[in-house]
Amino acid sequence: MAFTLYSLLQAALLFVNAMAVLHEERFLRHVGWGSDQGIGGFGEEMGIKEQLMNLIRSVRTVLRVPLIAVNSVTIVLLLLFG
Repeated sequence: MAFTLYSLLQAALLFVNAMAVLHEERFLRHVGWGSDQGIGGFGEEMGIKEQLMNLIRSVRTVLRVPLIAVNSVTIVLLLLFG
């Protein structure tokens, strides 16, 4: 497989799909990344762990419907052009 722009976009799509399907109670809480694990006070800076959890929650919330459309287009393109 050659390194092309399409393969790079496809890898990014797979990565975003992986973030979208992570379940907080089933997987993330067992590794210490649950929503109740990193409760900070007002005005405190968030660490890397809290920022990554916010990113994962945002991807699950905001990109749910667009991911369905992008995945559908990707599947059709793969079926048409191999």
